[in-house]
Amino acid sequence: MTETLMTEFAADSAVTPIVCDPTNIDKWKHLLANVEAVINATTTFGPDGPVKLLNLLTEAAKSVRPAYAAKLIFVEASGVWVHGDNRDEIVTDTTPTETPHPHAAWRAVHERNVVGSTVLNGIVIRSPWLIGRSGSHLGNMLFPSAHAGEVIGIGTPGGRYSVIHQGDLADAYLRAVERGSIVGGSIFDIANEFTKSVEDILATLSKVSGAKGYKFREPTNPFEKAACTTTRIRPYLVRTLLGWNPRKPGFVEGMENYYAAWKASQGL
Repeated sequence: MTETLMTEFAADSAVTPIVCDPTNIDKWKHLLANVEAVINATTTFGPDGPVKLLNLLTEAAKSVRPAYAAKLIFVEASGVWVHGDNRDEIVTDTTPTETPHPHAAWRAVHERNVVGSTVLNGIVIRSPWLIGRSGSHLGNMLFPSAHAGEVIGIGTPGGRYSVIHQGDLADAYLRAVERGSIVGGSIFDIANEFTKSVEDILATLSKVSGAKGYKFREPTNPFEKAACTTTRIRPYLVRTLLGWNPRKPGFVEGMENYYAAWKASQGL
């Protein structure tokens, strides 16, 4: 947990923050004897941290937890870019990740190591573009240009975005942990049921924000190139095994509220 998050959680008596590099496991491995689950939701753009954490956690669980104890539940945050870029075919939780986007190729390998663990009840949760509250990933990519007067999308027309609200994603994590002993070894795509065309999103944002219109520009870095990925997802395992369904409005339907929430978070 970072210093910033520790400050935010300081007033919450239900949270005991530990500030350290997550891979500095000596700081917190003593807790593994009694906890039920560990969730790795750290932001990373390479395999070093997640791979190291998985290896350290595996060894720590073997040394700290009693031999008769239930397996420690470990939930790894991943992303839908492991499905690759495809504007035509529909993918699901169980579609083989044979052609991941290069930016996420390491995740496809790491996912298999997590769910294949014999020491941990490994679970992978893949999320798409995050929306809600202060804007999250997609809002922070699009809203500033809208506020400046012209919505700017990245890439070319014809793409589609899969999204999930922060609150709905959190609910999926909770359900995965609650059922972790049963669904260990599973990979879940957590996304709204239907994707939205990028043009619809940009046009709606332009109307809501009062911008003069929208345009596209070429990506300028590896992350922006990955952001052009279209993944047409129809998740089903999360509904079947976890009883989960999204409850928050989609990005287009709730655009007015999402844009207003972002502006409020920016003091605008």
